[in-house]
Formats: sequence, structure tokens, C-alpha cells
Amino acid sequence: MQFFGEQSRDLGCGLGHLLHSRILLANRIKAYVPLRSERCVFVACPSSMYLSLLFRNVTSARAAVSHVCSRNFHRTAVMHNGEYERQPPKSPDDIVHVTFVTKEKQRIAVNGKIGDNLLYLARFQKIDLEGACEASLACSTCHVYVNEKFFNILPPALDGEEDMLDLAVFLKPNSRLGCQIILSKELDGLEVELPPATRNFYVDGHKPEAH
Repeated sequence: MQFFGEQSRDLGCGLGHLLHSRILLANRIKAYVPLRSERCVFVACPSSMYLSLLFRNVTSARAAVSHVCSRNFHRTAVMHNGEYERQPPKSPDDIVHVTFVTKEKQRIAVNGKIGDNLLYLARFQKIDLEGACEASLACSTCHVYVNEKFFNILPPALDGEEDMLDLAVFLKPNSRLGCQIILSKELDGLEVELPPATRNFYVDGHKPEAH
């Protein structure tokens, strides 16, 4: 039988011989024989030699277990497929300035940070950049035009992005998918323009919301 915590030190040595004798006695008289200690009660069952440990102060025991669990486990936020939790920049050096040019030619300057996904930054700032496939490279609805100065700084588009751009309407040489643009300090001052229209994959008019 194995104990834990302080009870193993309190009970392990002093009760060993007494517990053994009570088990033998219980087996002879075919009855339950209690063995009491300062903190707990042992009950010896002769039929199966089963020992049950009953805490006198159940509330304290539960509180102790809850305390141990709270130190080792914590609950994280539930996030569904495609959802994104934006964290604030850790320092001013992490800030990346981005300007979105809407379909109506309105310029909207926002602050992102290093590591932000351009699509999710746009959603967070309530900019109408769709992203129907939730950044899974299955559509072209986050299609944007990247300012030439920064277009050459971006990593080359992968095959999956190229395949989706082939489906985009109003395609230009500086077209990229917003979901594939990750902000870095080199992109500070980035300017992207939304195309006049996108190939909308939603059939019910639904648009994704920022999280």
C-alpha cells in the first residue's frame, strides 16, 4: 500500500506493525476492524484484504487536491479552426506600420506588430479583407496589391499561393494573398491596396469576423 505527502511519514513506520496485526485479527474473526490515527481511519476488510483510507476532514482534502491541481493545470481559451488571437506588441520596437487602401481609395493607417498575419490584422482593424478559407490556401479572397517597394522584400510566393492567385480576378504583377504576408520590421511602412472585387466563395453573403 502506498501513501503520499506528510501522511507517508506520519503513518508509514508507526502503523506498520499495528496495521498488520489488525488485518490478521480481521481475517480470524471475519469482521471489519478499524484502525484509527490522528488524521485518518483505516478499515481492514477480511474478505479481500482491502484497505480504505477515509479522510476525516473531507473539505480539507478536497481543498488540498484543488490547490495542487491549480498549480499544475490551467485552462486556455477555446479557439476554432481559423480563429486568431492577436497579442499587443511587447515593445515599441515590435510595431510595424501598415497602410490599407480600400476599394473606395480610402487610406487607413494601422499599427501591427512583428509576426502579425496581414489578413488577421485587417480583420482586427475592421478592414474589408475577406479571407473566406481562413488562411488555408483554398481561395483568393484575401487578394491584395502590394506596394512595389515592399513587394520585392516579401519572400517569393509558394506554389499553393501561386495556384490560388491564378483564380483571382483583377490579377496584377504585384498581387499577393494577404494571409501569406507575415509582418517583419523590414515591412515597416507597408502599403497594400484591396482590389475592386474578389471571387467570393461564400454563397450566403457571410463574411468572417475578427476575433
